[in-house]
Amino acid sequence: MINTTDFSKRLKKVIDYYGLSASAFSEKLGVQRSSISHILSGRNKPSLEFVMKILNAFPEVELYWLLNGKGSFPKVTSEKIESTPPPISIPKIEKQVAQQSLPLTENVVSKISSNEKTIDKIVIFYTDGTFDAYQK
Repeated sequence: MINTTDFSKRLKKVIDYYGLSASAFSEKLGVQRSSISHILSGRNKPSLEFVMKILNAFPEVELYWLLNGKGSFPKVTSEKIESTPPPISIPKIEKQVAQQSLPLTENVVSKISSNEKTIDKIVIFYTDGTFDAYQK
């Protein structure tokens, strides 16, 4: 059950947040000024239709916060959250023209090679989508 005193406080907070008078708020919702006055004074309880009009007119208002006082106002949107890392960009795959392989010097190969394995080819990919291939 909704606590009408707490609901009226939250409704007043919404009205103040948008800098509206009770009259301007009632016009925006399409309800009579007396409806706002009666709800703010605690005389009447808000109807479902009234609550839905608030949610439709003011998308920053969360239903759960408006009814129960739990949650946040204004609603936190994903655009406002800056701690989220940007999405990983995947480079375009373009048709590459085969590039000439350059020979690896024995000096480089001997430094990188282990006892059991030897390097046959090294490919370096650049951020512009091109690459260089070095082959033994």
